[in-house]
Amino acid sequence: MKKQTIKGFAFIALAGTMVTSCDLLKDLEYTVTPNPLEMHGDSVRVKVDIKFPEKGIRKKASAEITPMLGSTALKSVTVQGEKATGNGNVIQFKPGGNVSYNDVVVYKSEYENTDLKVSATVSKGGKVKKQVGEIKIADATIVTPFMVNKDYKVIFEKDAFNRITEESTSAQVNYEKSKSVVRPTELKEKDIAELQAWLTKAQADPKISLKTISVTGYASPEGETGKNSSLSTDRAAAGKTAIIDLAKAAKNEKAQTEIFTLNGRGEDYDGFKRELEKSTMNNDEKQLVIRVLEMHKDPETRETEMRNMGKTFKYLDDNIFPKLRRAEITVTYDKTGYTDEELKTISLSKPETLKLEELLFAATLTNDLNEKLSIFNAAIKVAPEDIRSYNNAGAILFLQNKMPEAKAQFEKANSIKENAVSKNNLAAVAGVSGDKEKAKQLLAQAKGAGSEVNYNMGIINIIEGNYNDALSNLGSENTFNKALALVLSGSFDQATSTIDGSKDKESAQGYYIKAIVGARTKKADVAVSNLKNAIAKDASLKAKAAKDREFIKLFEDANFTSIVK
Repeated sequence: MKKQTIKGFAFIALAGTMVTSCDLLKDLEYTVTPNPLEMHGDSVRVKVDIKFPEKGIRKKASAEITPMLGSTALKSVTVQGEKATGNGNVIQFKPGGNVSYNDVVVYKSEYENTDLKVSATVSKGGKVKKQVGEIKIADATIVTPFMVNKDYKVIFEKDAFNRITEESTSAQVNYEKSKSVVRPTELKEKDIAELQAWLTKAQADPKISLKTISVTGYASPEGETGKNSSLSTDRAAAGKTAIIDLAKAAKNEKAQTEIFTLNGRGEDYDGFKRELEKSTMNNDEKQLVIRVLEMHKDPETRETEMRNMGKTFKYLDDNIFPKLRRAEITVTYDKTGYTDEELKTISLSKPETLKLEELLFAATLTNDLNEKLSIFNAAIKVAPEDIRSYNNAGAILFLQNKMPEAKAQFEKANSIKENAVSKNNLAAVAGVSGDKEKAKQLLAQAKGAGSEVNYNMGIINIIEGNYNDALSNLGSENTFNKALALVLSGSFDQATSTIDGSKDKESAQGYYIKAIVGARTKKADVAVSNLKNAIAKDASLKAKAAKDREFIKLFEDANFTSIVK
């Protein structure tokens, strides 16, 4: 804070003649806080305390004092003596007094390198007597908040890639009524032949590891319940024997070991209902059969009622029941997918042959943004309804500074399914494009999507002058913006340690912010040495520093002037 006392005003008479003193108003002291003025948010706050000494204003005098910031006239303040008429701030003649003045103006670029001045019109008895010429009372303006990095962060959607996946293959053995013998003709069926071929392939493939072979036997829902239960167990055991024979032919050793689980499920009423629904039977007859099944819970009664249906039962016996007399065989195995190198190669040469999760993961294996974009575009073709590929393609376009294209991809993802990640990314586009209000609106809807949301809001907090909120949102990571918020909130030691712990420790802007800390803590050597390093990294900072009001107390320092001129 700087005090500037103005005494012995030079007044300009209305007729234009010069006089050196005036007994109506004299020896005022102006204290401007802060001095230099500072820009925060989008405005400059002007606070002036005016001290009137004893007999500083005559009893019947009044004065309209008008501050000027550059070419902008601020609101005026009227003061008057104790016997003057009017509505101004009354100052007693004998003791003097004080007036506090406050105003806020929207920042203009001209304010960065200008002065705060005051002028006054002095009256007595309602008539203007003198005009006080402009007098400088403060410097303007510190604009350090403009240093904020608008490095808004986008969020990449994660893949669900697992290199080792549990998969399965299956086949089915059908049996004759009331029997559990595997007929030779069954072993020639297509699904059994394919299972044997798979077992042969699995034996030679190091990426396939057998886990279990499950064989589940079923019986059709006619005949005695107890017998059917035993029959289904026998069919499971017979199925196991058949698979072991297949494994021997395929020379698959693991499939001949005790990795089998056998289950006899008895009469398969659930399967019966499914097959009935798929059949060509008349709908009325279907409904009749279903009613019988639902009305009679006792298996024996249910079977008797079905046999009483005559032709309907015959249809069931010829077309439905045979499909239920079976053993289902499911081979479960772990499959190891492509290596990283294989995924990288295939994702760029034949991406259409990969699954979505493989493509999304493959994009993480390269640092080339164009290659990443190519892979994400391929993923869009593979799974056009999955929002992740659109979002991630948009994130790459954002990093390439292709904002219209990035925005289109984020909007596409959000149109498929409204989501917080896309809204954060759209907020980043809005922020970079200068639409702060749109960015704020979208970030409010993106809460919970990730730390990037908070970081982006932290940038807006700095722009709006809410530095404590910014520190809360910027989190624990050491970044330039966090250091800037600490400087602007007056935490200078923390600001220095933060910038020294960040990637900007030795960048031009990193050195510059440390130079500002030096100036604010009245350590000229710290300010000058860091400023020298900053200019060595970025020569354009020489002109900035030469007029930066952060360094105004160093403007006459020889060490400072030697590096900025």
